[in-house]
Amino acid sequence: MAELTILLFATFGLEVVECGGALAKNVQRGGRSHAAVLLCREEMRPQVREAAGILGVEVEFLGFGYGEVTPDVTSKKRLVEVIRRVRPDIIITQDPEHSFTDLDPDRRQAMVLYLEAIALASRDFATEEKGLPPHPIPTIYYMMPSRPNCVVDITPVWELKRRAMEKLEAQMRFTSSVFKGRFPREALQTLLPGGVLADDLELGRELHREMDKALCLYHGLLGHGSRAVFAEPYRREGYFNFDYLPL
Repeated sequence: MAELTILLFATFGLEVVECGGALAKNVQRGGRSHAAVLLCREEMRPQVREAAGILGVEVEFLGFGYGEVTPDVTSKKRLVEVIRRVRPDIIITQDPEHSFTDLDPDRRQAMVLYLEAIALASRDFATEEKGLPPHPIPTIYYMMPSRPNCVVDITPVWELKRRAMEKLEAQMRFTSSVFKGRFPREALQTLLPGGVLADDLELGRELHREMDKALCLYHGLLGHGSRAVFAEPYRREGYFNFDYLPL
């Protein structure tokens, strides 16, 4: 198999780690994994860089503002430039189905922006601006999809993914505050009987350990027909093309 370049269009920095298994495995086999993050506050960027470093992922921050994402011409040119510069074989991005029902800010606008930029990057759109030639539409995979049709066995890099997630301290504290407001204390104590509820950082870490493990076991060990213990779910855009039916 040829060495591959994967580009992740991440709406939020957390997604670098959510796709961290597939990205890290690509690097380990000699490929290149590059993440372009749409929205990330300044104080979180060093944490995302550190997490990406554990996974072997290159990362850049596109500097869009919260509540200000729009698929206008200027924004399309910025993403087209990334695609033509990185020249990926595969693009990973958020799931269109999930994005239109998700209440995170900017997800719907970002989805339109990603798909428009992917299409325009393969045409003669704005080629004079950076002197970069068009790049054909690569294979597209949607992360954390509502209806996955494939999984990646991340068992060999599970520990890397866990370590990377724990570097996102701002995300850990945010998750802790959200869940403490959503669930009764008794319910969280049932999930985490170790007495970590008083420390927001450690509570966030414990919550992510449990959630990430449950998700990857569900799509791996517990998945019908799965051959992995820990697996990340994806949905490929378009057909799988085979010469023969694979096992």
